[in-house]
Amino acid sequence: MQECEKELREVAKKLLLEKKVDLIIGYEEGTLPLRTRPIFIREADETKKLVWNSRCENSLCSYLKTTKERVGIVAKGCDSRSIIGLIKERQIKRENIFIIGVPCSGIIDRKKIEDILEGRELLECIESDSQITLKGEGLEEKVDKDKLVHASCKSCKYRNPVLYDTLVGKEVSQGEVEEYSDVEEFASKSDDERWAYFNDEASRCIRCYACRNVCPACYCPQCFVDQSLPTWFGRTLHPSDTLMFHMIRTLHIAGRCVDCGACSRVCPVNIELRMLHKKVQKDVKELYDYEAGINLEELPPMATFKMDDPQEFIK
Repeated sequence: MQECEKELREVAKKLLLEKKVDLIIGYEEGTLPLRTRPIFIREADETKKLVWNSRCENSLCSYLKTTKERVGIVAKGCDSRSIIGLIKERQIKRENIFIIGVPCSGIIDRKKIEDILEGRELLECIESDSQITLKGEGLEEKVDKDKLVHASCKSCKYRNPVLYDTLVGKEVSQGEVEEYSDVEEFASKSDDERWAYFNDEASRCIRCYACRNVCPACYCPQCFVDQSLPTWFGRTLHPSDTLMFHMIRTLHIAGRCVDCGACSRVCPVNIELRMLHKKVQKDVKELYDYEAGINLEELPPMATFKMDDPQEFIK
């Protein structure tokens, strides 16, 4: 991991010195032990701040939509897929983006670490290739990374970037994964049980819209929830309004979601939004044999029409 980080800094510095890009978007250490944060670099000397580790959870490609400059961006597998989606939907231009691909073995789920800490203060987090050491007052605990990996990373088929201009570090091995095992277990429940599950999840929603704001696929100039003419539904915390928001947003990202897991990670009340989006992703795969963010030419199913589209699901 240290070698990857060193190579990343060298590549970024070279891009700026040779004026191939105007801006580097990557990660730097945050102010808390478990956190990294986005960094925007314009000076070559600043590239020494760049880091790469299993705490680099932010999807940086969301920032690409706000700039017209030539940008070098650090991208793991799911990020590269989101970039492909943005290029296809003409939100960014491929020629303006230099993708620095980084292989990813999985991002750690901070909520799992919080469960381990049980309220104790964490002062330091030391990471090796296979373990994370948590240190604090009266605390020193080593935990295998595999036990801390986020659910979306456990079922990830694309740990190496799908699209990149240069790859730093060595590609990670991609073993067989049960991509939809959690969804299949959920789908085996009755309609009433599934409805009760989502009702219970949505009842905790505080309508902060963090899930929308963090999603690389959500970029409308005016979101449907913010429109007043016409008003699509209320902005209250009533269950019907909350459920409608999540259902419509799920339809909007159908065939576009890359299962990065950002929506679940960012939710302040721990709503498992990923389950709903993953179920729709599975349906899109089965109905249209389509995966988001893999092919630069193939359009998402909801953005195209074919005479031979299957219609068995229409009742």
